[in-house]
Amino acid sequence: MSLIELTKENFQQTIDGDGIVFVDFWASWCGPCRQFAPTFEAAAAKHEDITFGKIDTESQRELASAFQIQSIPTLMAFRDNILVFSQAGALPPPAFERLIGEIRGLDMDDVRKQIAEHEASHEHGPDCNHDH
Repeated sequence: MSLIELTKENFQQTIDGDGIVFVDFWASWCGPCRQFAPTFEAAAAKHEDITFGKIDTESQRELASAFQIQSIPTLMAFRDNILVFSQAGALPPPAFERLIGEIRGLDMDDVRKQIAEHEASHEHGPDCNHDH
């Protein structure tokens, strides 16, 4: 795909559905964000089957708040509309390429199974004394 600017208007439709979406939370005043930008843009050009979206935390405060962004840059990855990675800090190009490979290699059936098991183990409520 390409590099797109994400806003509250197009964010949900971008991550909905199948496929991989990387999201870079950034701001123009942030030095590490500016250092990471060429790495993110190069990956977007190289991996045309993946969507790469940038969220300007200054103009998209609602999205930044919704994801409780404390530090930028923060990189997130969604696959099949499931958040599978979230980490603050800029990645060097080799580390970002490794991460892309790891996200591509995820067994999403296993990920969904783990989520279901986690949710099932936490259904007892806040007063439950069972060991999980």
